[in-house]
Amino acid sequence: MKTLFLSWQDAKSRVWFPIGRLTFDGTKYQFVYTQGAVEAQSQHRFQLLYSFPDLNKVYTSLEPFPLFSNRLMRPSRPDYKNYIEWLNIPEGEDDPVTILSRSGGRKTTDNFEVFPLPEPDENGLYHIHFFAHGLRHLPACATERINQLQTGELLYLANGFQNPYDQRALLLCTKDHYIVGYCPRYIVDDVFKLKSKNPELVKVNVERVNPAPTPLQLRLLCNMTAEWHEEFRPFSSWEYQPLVADIPTAYATL
Repeated sequence: MKTLFLSWQDAKSRVWFPIGRLTFDGTKYQFVYTQGAVEAQSQHRFQLLYSFPDLNKVYTSLEPFPLFSNRLMRPSRPDYKNYIEWLNIPEGEDDPVTILSRSGGRKTTDNFEVFPLPEPDENGLYHIHFFAHGLRHLPACATERINQLQTGELLYLANGFQNPYDQRALLLCTKDHYIVGYCPRYIVDDVFKLKSKNPELVKVNVERVNPAPTPLQLRLLCNMTAEWHEEFRPFSSWEYQPLVADIPTAYATL
C-alpha cells in the first residue's frame, strides 16, 4: 500500500500541519483526516476541505480525488515529458502517487503540500526524495552554486538556529560552505531521530539539478538515505495518526 500525507501551512505563522492521509492499495484511494487537522483547526482556524467536509469520515474513490488530481500535470501537455524528467521518475513509472510523492503537489494558489511515507529500500535503508525548500530566500551566489552541483554530490546538514520561523530548520550546505536550501519541514523530526542513532549514516546527495526556467520549487532534487534502525517508525508522532480509529496504521506494510 502506498501512503501520502497532506500538509497545510498557516499563512501568518508559517507553521505546517499534517492534516490528512491518502492511501492507495492498487485499486482504490482512501483519504482520512489526521490529528494534525484538529490541531490546525484549534490553533489557526484551519477550514475543512470542500471535498472532505467531515472530520470523522473515510473517503474512498477509484480515481484520485480532485484535490490531488488537480496537482498533477496532464500527460497531454507538450511539456509533460520534461516535467517527468525534472522529477527524475523512470519511464513507465509516472503513476499519480509517484508523481505526487516526488513533486510535492505544490501550487502557488494554496498552502498545501503532499509527501510520501518512506519505506525501507532494497537494502533495508531509509530512503526519500525531496526538492530543496526555501530557494527563493537565498542570495544570487547560492543559486549560481546550485547550478554547479553535480549528480551524486554530497550535501551536509546544518542546524538553522537563526531561522526566525523555525529554530529546528535544517540547512543543506555544500562542502565549500554554500547554503543551497532547506530540508522540507515534514522530515526534520525524523532526521533528528535518525541522526541521534548514527549521524554518519544520514546522507543527502544531489539527485538532479534542473536549470532555469524550471520553477525554483523543482530546481534541486535531493535524495536522503539513513540506517533504518529496528524501533524507528517514520511520521509516528501524534499529529500523523488518523482520526478514524479503524483505519489500518500507515506502517502495516513495513
